Amino acid sequence: MASIHSKPSSQTDLASLKGVLPLIGLTGGIGSGKTTVSDLLGKLGAGIIDTDLISHEITAPGGRAIAGIQKAFGLEYLNSQGALDRPKMRALVFGDPTARKTLEQITHPLIREETTRQAISLAQVGAPYLVFVVPLLIESGSWRNLIDYLVVVDCPEETQIARVMHRNNMPRQAVIDILNAQTSRTARLATAD
Repeated sequence: MASIHSKPSSQTDLASLKGVLPLIGLTGGIGSGKTTVSDLLGKLGAGIIDTDLISHEITAPGGRAIAGIQKAFGLEYLNSQGALDRPKMRALVFGDPTARKTLEQITHPLIREETTRQAISLAQVGAPYLVFVVPLLIESGSWRNLIDYLVVVDCPEETQIARVMHRNNMPRQAVIDILNAQTSRTARLATAD
């Protein structure tokens, strides 16, 4: 078994943390309240690793995924600041499974690498437990074996829709399309510990 002091190179290195400290996966649909819950857990001392924040970092101007996105999709999928044009990309990938897979092949390895780096760093500084905030934890299929506990944040669908419309300035149907592309609330809740 690898030591938590070794340099991580892939998500499989997260397995080296099993048994060292509790590993908690926190998930929920868009607008369910994951950030609020993770902020509360962070205030209680948890080490928080938010894969959505990591995704935004790697797709920001100069982010590690930008060159790959530009090569695969063209400049038209970057905004005027050089970041991923999220609304435009969202429209593409929700209608084109091949484009979605291409985007995931670019971003997911980078997200896994940074997730591992942050997790091992937090373990090294003595976090009592780690919380991995992963919006698509269940959909990914790979996270369940890496965590000890799965927590699902849930709220009524209408609350999710209202929150996302307000927070992201998105039209109702766009939010509904995102919800429909995610695991259902019932299926997500059935996986919780």
